[in-house]
Amino acid sequence: MQEQYDVLIIGGGMVGAAVACALGDSDLSVAVVEQTLPEPFAATQAHDMRVSALSIASKNILESVGAWESVLAMRSCPFKRMRVWETVGDTEFNSDAIEYDELGFIVENRVTQLALLKQAESFANINLLCPQRIEKINYQQGKGSVELEGGQVLTAKVLVGADGGQSKVRQLANIGVTSWDYAQHAMVLYIETDYEQQDITWQRFVLSGPQAFLPLTGNYGSLVWYNSATEVKRLKALPTDELLVELMATFPDCLGKVNKILGVASFPLKRQHAQEYVKKGVALVGDAAHTINPLAGQGVNIGLLDAAMLAEVLIEAQERGKDIADINVLKRYERLRRFENLKMMTVMDVFYHAFSHESTPLKMLRNLGLGLAEKVAPLKYKVMRGAMGLEGRLPKLAKGEKLV
Repeated sequence: MQEQYDVLIIGGGMVGAAVACALGDSDLSVAVVEQTLPEPFAATQAHDMRVSALSIASKNILESVGAWESVLAMRSCPFKRMRVWETVGDTEFNSDAIEYDELGFIVENRVTQLALLKQAESFANINLLCPQRIEKINYQQGKGSVELEGGQVLTAKVLVGADGGQSKVRQLANIGVTSWDYAQHAMVLYIETDYEQQDITWQRFVLSGPQAFLPLTGNYGSLVWYNSATEVKRLKALPTDELLVELMATFPDCLGKVNKILGVASFPLKRQHAQEYVKKGVALVGDAAHTINPLAGQGVNIGLLDAAMLAEVLIEAQERGKDIADINVLKRYERLRRFENLKMMTVMDVFYHAFSHESTPLKMLRNLGLGLAEKVAPLKYKVMRGAMGLEGRLPKLAKGEKLV
């Protein structure tokens, strides 16, 4: 049994599901294949360990495709302020300064994915195959297909790789990557605090690595503790009560009292960038195209911008009577996103390297930079808009505009 689609998306995570929703109600037939169905949401559940700081651009995308209402119906934590500091340099950004209600929202990844998958199901032109096991992905001479468990074969004009950092689609299309490991791991801690829900996210830089706080609903928060792989391994091996003592001794006083550590996870930091985003009949989005240092939490945000831009390019090509699989059509998506993503990756690298050394001249430059960001209003506003995803060449959905 064989089914033909215009667009076949491999991966129904946040970014893959966003591509589908952005193509919703268009003249393109779309299928999404995802092997694992996320657990349904219940308000009584503890927060997931995996959360993201969604930018205003990401919120606009989710709102434009009809998924944001479902996010709000589940769980999200808006924040108005963002503070960054080291020893002398200290700056705080507030959305009021540029007349926005928020700088962003802390949302569990599963909540975003569930909202997008629910919305994808509502579009008549989208076939959501989830959960569905993939037996084989094929890509030859610009044509892609997928064989599912049970023998069903799906073919498509455009095969979209939204299948993560180890993307099978990318590998089968013979697209190489440039990558390296950072000399740090990130430990994530889910905590219960004395403070109730806050409207601030902050990041302090110390020599061993940044320390970050992300507010969650209620008396809960998510901490990110960057350190060497050896130190993270040691910390994770500690009994919870001993880890709590080290946490309180190391993190700044503005964290407040932590009552409990409710969960701990860690992951290595890696930068990876696909050498191409497209080939004839193939396009990569999200982690399949790039993985970024999570310093400013921009990984999901740039992935959602990929999704919105790819959908915009495909719909415009279809409306103009062009072949959506043509390399020139897909290269337009690559031109619009690759430079923007590389720019963000480079900024994160500069932050990582600048704050990883203790030399006196570099330290002075760091604190001078943070001081300037605090005192020079135009620079401060530009940094805020950048963090909110409102700078650069934006897809229509990120500006709150509809595609169809």
